[in-house]
Amino acid sequence: MGLTIGVDIGGTKIAAGVVDEEGSILETSQVLTPHTPEGVVDAIADAVRIVSEGHEIEAVGIGAAGYVDDKRATVLFAPNINWRHEALKDKVEQRVGLPVVVENDANAAAWGEYRFGAGVGHDDVVCITLGTGLGGGIIIGGKLHRGRFGVAAEFGHIRVVPDGLLCGCGSQGCWEQYASGRALVRYAKQRAAATPENATVLLGLGDGTSEGIEGKHISDAARQGDPVAIDSFRELARWAGAGLADLASLFDPSAFIVGGGVSDEGDLVLEPIRKSFRRWLVGNQWRPHAQVLAAQLGGKAGLVGAADLARQG
Repeated sequence: MGLTIGVDIGGTKIAAGVVDEEGSILETSQVLTPHTPEGVVDAIADAVRIVSEGHEIEAVGIGAAGYVDDKRATVLFAPNINWRHEALKDKVEQRVGLPVVVENDANAAAWGEYRFGAGVGHDDVVCITLGTGLGGGIIIGGKLHRGRFGVAAEFGHIRVVPDGLLCGCGSQGCWEQYASGRALVRYAKQRAAATPENATVLLGLGDGTSEGIEGKHISDAARQGDPVAIDSFRELARWAGAGLADLASLFDPSAFIVGGGVSDEGDLVLEPIRKSFRRWLVGNQWRPHAQVLAAQLGGKAGLVGAADLARQG
């Protein structure tokens, strides 16, 4: 199969791109994300039509945040778009006249990294995305593991603290409440409020109060040596690495790939994650260690992965 289109549905924009068999993006288009579920379907179709002009397209892959059924056709539950059993495949196919595959966005990103990014050379890979929340994807023996019902690898909602912090999913103590961009901001705010003398750089980048701290301030302050900012990254990394150690007991991959906005900070966060992973890995001195790698495709991973999954059929 030749050219396919990948679609990445974001909170503010929907991106579509023509992708070749080597994972290269030949052309892209973007449209704003509407506020209604049916409007999102129309916007996806518009983005596909715009980007496909002048190209012979074989199929379309869509990465959607939420639970996607085992047939890769229906979005069972997507809280941010308010989709409930949304027949996305059928609706988009009717509008664009091309075969459509729907996949969870984190799965699509994991597949993109496995095929064309940090996972090249590995057959058994587990990916996590540290963004606002925490997502994931599993590749075992070169195949995407989706589970019987299509909703495997929702790592962010593994409960790591019994009766812990309330999560948006309705449960308590979910991993993403302790290892995510949202968690990082919470750590920084708490520490800056408790010891403002150790957060002078961090506070100076915002409005001077702990409540005014944003994610970008923490990154900038950490690079300037702010103790609270650095300690906040270390706390996030401690939870992330410990979680990876648990996943190693489950899946025993040769590599973990860490993506998402938080991972853009490079070794500032990755080295502490690796240290925590080694600390909590059961039998760590007697067993081979999976590599902990930085994702390479950045924000393109989901689009490229969705396009390639459409090519796989």
